[in-house]
Amino acid sequence: MLWYLLNLGIIAVFISLFLITRQTNKRWSKINDYLGMVTNTVNSIRYGNLSTKIEKLEHPTYQNVTDSINRMVETLNDREKMIIEYQAELMRQNKLLESVINSLSDGILIVNEHLQILRATPQISTWFGVKGHDIIGKNILDFLQFTENVNLERLNNKDVFIKHTPTNNFIISSIRLSLDDNKKRYVLIIKDVTNEREIETLKEDFVATLTHDLKVPIVAEANILDFLLSGKFGEINEKQEVALKNMKSSNKELIELVQIVLETYKIKEKGIKLLKENIKLKGFINSIVEDVTPLAAMSGIKVNFNPVRDIKVTADPIQLQRVIKNLINNAIAHSNTKKDIDIITGEIPGFITISVIDYGQGISQKEIKLIFNKYYSAAKKFRKIGTGLGLYLSQQIIRSHGGEITVDSEENVRTEFCIKIPS
Repeated sequence: MLWYLLNLGIIAVFISLFLITRQTNKRWSKINDYLGMVTNTVNSIRYGNLSTKIEKLEHPTYQNVTDSINRMVETLNDREKMIIEYQAELMRQNKLLESVINSLSDGILIVNEHLQILRATPQISTWFGVKGHDIIGKNILDFLQFTENVNLERLNNKDVFIKHTPTNNFIISSIRLSLDDNKKRYVLIIKDVTNEREIETLKEDFVATLTHDLKVPIVAEANILDFLLSGKFGEINEKQEVALKNMKSSNKELIELVQIVLETYKIKEKGIKLLKENIKLKGFINSIVEDVTPLAAMSGIKVNFNPVRDIKVTADPIQLQRVIKNLINNAIAHSNTKKDIDIITGEIPGFITISVIDYGQGISQKEIKLIFNKYYSAAKKFRKIGTGLGLYLSQQIIRSHGGEITVDSEENVRTEFCIKIPS
């Protein structure tokens, strides 16, 4: 009996184990099926198919995982659409920028530190005589000829000769690209300045011819005025003398304006030739003061020059006189007060200084940066006569001496122009 019961117990245990194993296999089969679905979905996402989703399951545990994966797929799908839109917009902007750059009259190319061309606009291809992408990788020296050694860091409006377009004038500038890598790349901008050069030459020739032709009758008029004032054509009364002197003063200003234009033209064409002498500034400046005193008196202004000692300087007397006289005349013309004009000479290490100081309207900081530019004239602001060449010419003369002219001004207080010439 005991043996019978033991056998029944063993059979019951095996039946239970069979049932448990069968149930477990069903569960693992479901898990494997579910994992297979997840694997297929992940692989689809991996290869860019973001439309795949896991089907809904009744089991609550699996459903949570399913919902999480499906939400992730939806998020990735939305992100992909955004990225596609951004890429499309970037492409549109890139095409627009490329179209704008290609439409420029200036030629633009990008080169590396070895002067090899990386990119170029159609204008460059036309000037270089090379079609399309054939220009990429070529050395710019195959097409360009520089007036000096090439330094991409210092190209700024430098003249350059294009071998395929020899009849035109070009200038070139460079900008270094700031990129994250350590490679050196440069943007080169080439501009065709043929028309500008031709116009400038015509303008300068016209001005030179015109001023030369103007000077002849003006000088003749000055001579006639001198004859009239000296009584060679008969006696003149007091009123006539005053009128003739005013005419002579205006005639003198006109001659000086014409002379300034002529001198500026000569500087550009031939440079400034200096005939230097040892000059004692005391007598030299006193003679200039005497010359400008009548003009200053007409404006109710006195020019003061009282040097402590007689300083010597080596300079071209004619050119230096022109500079000092121009600075004094400017001080008289732009003074809105009756205060005196002071001339002071001095010495600083390495230089002799001559300062012309007035106490009139002054010059703004914005204008100080412009006053030595060619044709810039503050006279227009105050409805006075002026070419804008006087200070430009003065600066060029002093620079040819190895010196400079500096300006220090406070509006409605004082203005000081200081000439510095090497001692």
